Amino acid sequence: MSTSQDRGFEPATGDGSAAPDDAAGRAQEVRTAFEGMLQIRRLSCAGRADPESEPAPWELHRPLRAVALALEATGIPASAVGPSGERTVTGYRVCLGEVPGTVRVEWAGPPGGGAAHNEEEALAGCATALRRLGWTVLLYRGPRRRRFLEVEPPPAPRP
Repeated sequence: MSTSQDRGFEPATGDGSAAPDDAAGRAQEVRTAFEGMLQIRRLSCAGRADPESEPAPWELHRPLRAVALALEATGIPASAVGPSGERTVTGYRVCLGEVPGTVRVEWAGPPGGGAAHNEEEALAGCATALRRLGWTVLLYRGPRRRRFLEVEPPPAPRP
């Protein structure tokens, strides 16, 4: 039987299965991964006013993973899909953006589950969490007037 330790930690993107049976174990894995990310920020952004409020180079090379980890660590629920690919849980869904280095965050859920009705407030919470961690977050309306966030690295500091 494979465990998460065998596979390594992967943050929830909203395209995986529903929450694991061991919620406490998962919460500990998320806390550990998030603290590790903050430690990387402190080490790679040393000398800056608030090194924890700026994405580290590691995050900029893996923005989908970094954004998913930030959202999951904040306690925002991830969406999930069932065995045949149907949405089973309402929550965030992250995927690569259209522009390289960007991430798209959507609020997704099962048909009739109210995701579209709740997306404005839910995405505002996602945006707040990501901005606090130094990401640039823009709100857009896509097809069928559904809102989504485009998350990108902060502008490069001027010399």
